[in-house]
Amino acid sequence: MGATMHAKPDYASLRAQGAFHCGVSGCYLAYQAMADVPLHEFFQKPEACIEAYRQGRPRVRELFGPDVHLGAPATPPVSYGHPNGLGARLFFPEGGEVAVEHVCSDSLDKAIELLRKPVDYATAGLYPFYADFRARLQAAFPGEAIGLGWGLEGPITTAYELRGDAWFTDPYDEPAKAREFLRLLTGSILDFHAFRCRVDSRLLIDPNGAGLCDDVAAMMPAYLWEDYVLPYWELYFSGMTSGRRSAHVEDLRTAQLPFLEAIGLWSYDPSISPKLNPRLIAEHCRVPFTWRLGSFHYRGLTCQEVEDFVFQAAADGASSVHTVVEGSMCNEATAAKVRAFIEAGREVKERLAAGASRAELASRVSPSGRRRFWDHWRD
Repeated sequence: MGATMHAKPDYASLRAQGAFHCGVSGCYLAYQAMADVPLHEFFQKPEACIEAYRQGRPRVRELFGPDVHLGAPATPPVSYGHPNGLGARLFFPEGGEVAVEHVCSDSLDKAIELLRKPVDYATAGLYPFYADFRARLQAAFPGEAIGLGWGLEGPITTAYELRGDAWFTDPYDEPAKAREFLRLLTGSILDFHAFRCRVDSRLLIDPNGAGLCDDVAAMMPAYLWEDYVLPYWELYFSGMTSGRRSAHVEDLRTAQLPFLEAIGLWSYDPSISPKLNPRLIAEHCRVPFTWRLGSFHYRGLTCQEVEDFVFQAAADGASSVHTVVEGSMCNEATAAKVRAFIEAGREVKERLAAGASRAELASRVSPSGRRRFWDHWRD
């Protein structure tokens, strides 16, 4: 995939374009929990994954109702398909998510050498196992398009996956080699994505747009971004699309937010970012963003406070809000809060479409909500 010119947003008007959106979706963690399938079996046994979708998904629908999006079955979401293809082992602990070996933690030279070798991703690592896994799911759900959860991450996160903690000193100890490592690594990510597109028609090399997930970029100090983040994000995006760029990066600080404009994002998902809130994001960059209510937040919120969350997020500049139904949320008390989230999102969308201002939305927030969001909303 060669370099392309991308569609650059007009930040002076971008946030004013488009309708407000409220998204609620189900997650494999909810299906697995509702079907009482152990997590490590879900990831390693096709019959367990099938059981989670066959039994758990309808139970989630029954509990949460028709407004929650439940996607088609997919192979377990392994974000480390790319490093596994490069030779890194995967670990499946009982009761925990899959983990990856830092296969080049001892040497940056070893990492560079590894990335210069050609790779046949169709036969490398656990891909053949998950290809068969997918075929088993397709046989169990013949009417649905089965997704492939054999994933990749952005350049900085993948650098950490290969190097471990050593990555955080590489730019200081061996800056030229660190940049060469990132250049080769980004090319390798693009090669892996091209492979995924060949084996899964649902994963497109899309001229209209592409997304990036790169949480570990948040751990790079702002003064390193121009040399060690932006050039490799640019390689990534220009190799993926000539269209709109979006990114999911958790835990950024305000000093890093202006770089999201520098790379030309059309949308930004901060997900779980404790140092940010909608007001801070809107003040420090003009990229449209979504604001997430995490599964663990529900435990400390009433239905009224969930509504307040939605209205205050919209009032302070969020273009959308979203939540993901996970296993810990699968009870009637939380389902009622999710329904409150959906109703508040619907009301925000209707008010804005009718011409209400963002400031007017703030009047819908209760007095206790105004005190809580955002200074004390995680208390």
